[in-house]
Amino acid sequence: MSIRLKVILPYLILALVVAVIGVYVVTRLVSNTLSERLTNQLVEAGRVVLDNFVRQEVSHVESARVVAYTEGLAQALLNEDRETALKLTQPLAGGLAIENLILISPGGAELVHIIEGENGEMQIVEQNTGAAASPIVKPYLTSRDEKEPPRRALGINLVNDQFYYFTAIPVPLGDQFAGVVVIGTSIEKLMPLLKSTSLADIIIYGADGKAITTTLGGGRTDVDTLKVVSISKEGFDDIVASKDVITGENFPLEGRWYRLAYGPLQVGNDRLGVFAVVLPLNFVIQSTEDNRTTYVVLFTVVMLAVILIGYSVTRLIINPVYSLVRTSQAIAGGDLNQRTGIRRKDEIGTLANTLDDMTMRLQERTEELQRMNELLTLFDKTKSNFIQISAHELRTPLTLIMGYSQMLEDRVKDDPESAMLTKGILDGSERMTDVVGSMLDVSRIDSNALFLKKSDLQVGQVVQKVQKGFAKAFEERKIEFKTRGLEKLPLVPADPELLQKVFYHLIMNAIKYTPDGGRVTISGKFLNGEKPPQVLVEVRDTGVGVAPESRELIFSKFYQTGEVLMHSSGKTKFKGGGPGLGLTIARGIVEAHGGRIWVESPGNNEQACPGSVFFVSLPMKEKGQ
Repeated sequence: MSIRLKVILPYLILALVVAVIGVYVVTRLVSNTLSERLTNQLVEAGRVVLDNFVRQEVSHVESARVVAYTEGLAQALLNEDRETALKLTQPLAGGLAIENLILISPGGAELVHIIEGENGEMQIVEQNTGAAASPIVKPYLTSRDEKEPPRRALGINLVNDQFYYFTAIPVPLGDQFAGVVVIGTSIEKLMPLLKSTSLADIIIYGADGKAITTTLGGGRTDVDTLKVVSISKEGFDDIVASKDVITGENFPLEGRWYRLAYGPLQVGNDRLGVFAVVLPLNFVIQSTEDNRTTYVVLFTVVMLAVILIGYSVTRLIINPVYSLVRTSQAIAGGDLNQRTGIRRKDEIGTLANTLDDMTMRLQERTEELQRMNELLTLFDKTKSNFIQISAHELRTPLTLIMGYSQMLEDRVKDDPESAMLTKGILDGSERMTDVVGSMLDVSRIDSNALFLKKSDLQVGQVVQKVQKGFAKAFEERKIEFKTRGLEKLPLVPADPELLQKVFYHLIMNAIKYTPDGGRVTISGKFLNGEKPPQVLVEVRDTGVGVAPESRELIFSKFYQTGEVLMHSSGKTKFKGGGPGLGLTIARGIVEAHGGRIWVESPGNNEQACPGSVFFVSLPMKEKGQ
């Protein structure tokens, strides 16, 4: 029998038996306790109340946006033209069934205040009710940001001293802040809807913990009822800070016992206050004690049977599985000599044999890779030694060539043709010297032999010094060079000569891959929130960009993008040639300072020229160092 049948068949039979017993127990015997069912009903009613407030918020925002985007209203608010604002909004208030509409100008003037009276007619409020100083309006008037999200709150309207649920949004006029729209709905009118949808009585609390309205007793809000259901200020604060509905204690009212559950009244990210849902204790019929006992006995018997059968079945599987686990963990830890030792003819045996075969092949491949790695390490060391020796050996003859070329240049300065040839020799020697210097820098970086002579220096001065060396190249290539924010950067502890090499290679790289007429911009900013604080310098160009797959490779030795043979010969010409060591040196120097260098670019495209940005992050001294 396969292991699949060994596992599935017993548990299939057992699951069928448990399902039959479970259906019988659930449908005939199980009756949750009064407390459990009542608590579940209270929690569900609380969620329904919150859903209703969210729907009311959506209605508020939709109505407020209709008002805010009414043609001519924003300009009327901006001009504090009360007559025009009233003319535009009065029909809207009736058409949208808005109970309370308030319009505030950018200067804080309460231009329009329309409220629904007791007879259902819309009334225009003439006096200033102080709405501009409310906590949902004042932030808009302070920030004057027309893109801020809606704000909402519970509050009293001083016109009729009734509690309202208010929502406020800013009024835009193009990119200009033109005022604030406030939409309000009476809590008294919301309460019947909340009760009918949640199937429970509702209580709404003010910020001091006192109940402000309730549907208990047929919607009465007499002082005695509100006093019974009020809570302390500390209790109010605890509920506002809670994450879910909190079940409270039982309480009597007019000879009847109730249980309530409190919850934070949250709409969006705003917690407006506290609400409670209330149900009578006899809402659920309590299960009999005999039924609970029968359920416990049946459940206990079934669970014991499940445990015994499960233990017997798993023993057939668990021992070989443990062996597989121990072997795989040993292999993962690097011990490729481990074998499972399992000899079975089922699926576990097949898995064990497969694992042993894989381990044997992995061991053979690993040994082969180790030999190849040792050989590659030897080759890499030989290559590094060759570069270092070659660079040292080339430096002396290059010095002689440059010296004699300078002497020759002075002697043939009156012969234009000879002077041109001599200058060519001198330029080539200088470029070769740069290449040799780069090879030596890479050699020192590879061998961790960079010696930093740190001093506090201004990055802007270093960049300016490097820029002067490329002034002729910028002029010839008609490339615009700009700096931004470098003079405001704090002093950085760094090696001046090495940091100059970093920006030398970055600027030269930007020049080489930026077409004529492009732009190179260097900007900086101070990141005080990092640990330690960092100075971040960006070298931005309008060049051909860097492909995503090349963003790390370009910092590797000798790597160059594109066809190397298609590169021009001049080091500052477009796509100029070079040994491919500049970015390697830049990264090595930055990392030796404890910093980081990376590149971001939309991609490589020589027609669109999306550009690229090289970032250099250098750490500052922490306080006390």
